[in-house]
Amino acid sequence: MNGPALPSGRQVRLRAGRCAAVVVESGATLRSLTREGRPLLAGFAEDAMASSGRGQVLMPWPNRIEDGRYDFAGTRNQLPLSEPAKHNASHGLVRWQSWRLEQLDESAVAAHLHLLPSPGYPFDLQLRVEYALHDRGLTVTATTTNLGAQEAPYGHGFHPYLCSGAGPVDEWTLQLPARRMCRVDHRGLPGAAEPVDAEHDFTAARRIGSLQLDNPFTDLVRDTDGLARVRVTGPGAAPVTLWLDEHHRWVQVFTGDQLPDRAARQALAVEPMTCPPNAFRSGTDLMRLAPSQVCTARWGITTG
Repeated sequence: MNGPALPSGRQVRLRAGRCAAVVVESGATLRSLTREGRPLLAGFAEDAMASSGRGQVLMPWPNRIEDGRYDFAGTRNQLPLSEPAKHNASHGLVRWQSWRLEQLDESAVAAHLHLLPSPGYPFDLQLRVEYALHDRGLTVTATTTNLGAQEAPYGHGFHPYLCSGAGPVDEWTLQLPARRMCRVDHRGLPGAAEPVDAEHDFTAARRIGSLQLDNPFTDLVRDTDGLARVRVTGPGAAPVTLWLDEHHRWVQVFTGDQLPDRAARQALAVEPMTCPPNAFRSGTDLMRLAPSQVCTARWGITTG
């Protein structure tokens, strides 16, 4: 006899060498990632729903859209306000949808979703997110295809909370190779990108301290392989690194100060994004996917 259904649906467990991960049906969410039993992410329990965006996929836009309203190809569109207290449409349309999980082997799973046209987003997308585990971490590949007959506005992000030993993050060091950032207002909406000031300059690794972060960063300095790398290191712990390919021009960093007391500042959200918050309105780095166009982008997490 089967037990009660889990809130996040089917659970696919992956293993490769010393690493293990769990990807779930609800939102194609990365529920956990460990190496030798050590958490690399702050995830959530099997019998719980994802909270505070933990491990979720943000498509077809990351972060917030002001008033949920945007114009595209001469038409005004109104999205549901999924963040009503701040009057924003937040983090896309797929976080709570049931994705089809296809386990490729013991170390990899592909999640599929056909995002049909809907009020506010009348575009037709095929979405695929592949999680591939290896001995030092994880590679995530997002592939999006425009199935419609018209251009579609598109951006994506992911919402992992990196974990490098015990919190709080005040004692961790952060290396963030970004030369520009946006300040945000009380609704989480960004102003224009500006050079990082001394307080927000983490191009050289330094302690986070009491600084509160919930900001998008850009103008990323990339290594010779074309990847940008964000690294967090807790006292006495091995560093955890999130890398981003050239499609991910932005990264949101969030110290979690607004989270419930037990979770506040216990992990650092490092969110790879193809565009900044409010890109459907500003147009900044917004993709305009032509009919049949395919976008493939990668990011990942390593340790050691």
